[in-house]
Amino acid sequence: MRKNKQFIQVAMIAIILGALAAVVAYFGDWLPAPASREAGRIWFVIWISTIVSIVIFAIVTAAIIYAAVKFRAAPDDDTDGPSIHGHSRLEIVWTIIPTVIVVLLSIASAVAMHDNGKAAPDRIKIEGIAQQFSFAFKYENGVQSGTLRLPLKRQAELHLTALDVIHSFWVPDFGQKQDMVPGQTFKLNVTPTRLGTYPLICTELCGLGHSIMRTSAIVMEPAAFEKWLADQKAALSGPPGEAGKTVFTNNGCAACHAFTAAGATGAVGPSLDDLSASATAAGQPLEDFIRESIVAPNKVAAKGYPANVMPQTFAQLPEDQLDALVTYIAENGKGGS
Repeated sequence: MRKNKQFIQVAMIAIILGALAAVVAYFGDWLPAPASREAGRIWFVIWISTIVSIVIFAIVTAAIIYAAVKFRAAPDDDTDGPSIHGHSRLEIVWTIIPTVIVVLLSIASAVAMHDNGKAAPDRIKIEGIAQQFSFAFKYENGVQSGTLRLPLKRQAELHLTALDVIHSFWVPDFGQKQDMVPGQTFKLNVTPTRLGTYPLICTELCGLGHSIMRTSAIVMEPAAFEKWLADQKAALSGPPGEAGKTVFTNNGCAACHAFTAAGATGAVGPSLDDLSASATAAGQPLEDFIRESIVAPNKVAAKGYPANVMPQTFAQLPEDQLDALVTYIAENGKGGS
């Protein structure tokens, strides 16, 4: 009877503690709402782990609280407690239960990883390139963009690599993180489930400009995505001015540079409205100076701006896109990148 009463008391404490922990876990803003199928599977595993942790926390803490209150030593009682040499049943139980928990969590994690790694027949393939301090994404039709655009509810197979040091691809709402390593290419599947614009950041300390190495992942309706791809391809195939402006916009140049012709007001890097004097000082024709500033930005750093901040990923632009960008900047602003 006494043991039953003790069990009920411990159980009541455990229920109260578990309820409090569950409220904190459920209502706390710990995770963003999943925006991909892969994130949904990962979140499922996280919640299983959380529930198991709450149950263990509640039982163990309740037992500790009950023992501390019920069996505490009386004042000035320096006698030893009873000698206990072990309890085989208890030891077997607390060996079996953790083993079962670990096996179940391992199975859930393995299933999630397996499903997240499966390639869909209708997937699109996108090449992701990281370099200090920017991302570039190349699509199958040759379009390159500084932002990642994805169609809703269609799997994208990202082929991720880096050109200089180790970077890391992370969209919190997609639930996955992948290192981008020079000389290696890693695949990452993303199947967006919610429209919107989500932050995409580098989470591997990669140098002086690491804190500004961020862009966006934009999830679009499939028809809008296909139209965007076709429009960008058509623009790149059009007159140099139109193609150059498309390259300038797609690759995020406006985020760092002011350029009146493109309506850009960035202040991280030098203005592109008048670089004629800089080209003259460098002893180069204007277009040659612009090209060198794009593909090798650290060779001649603009006065008042530190080296190693301008990304070098633009050296990877297809030759026709690079030519269009150089022509566009030279003709419209008498300046360079």
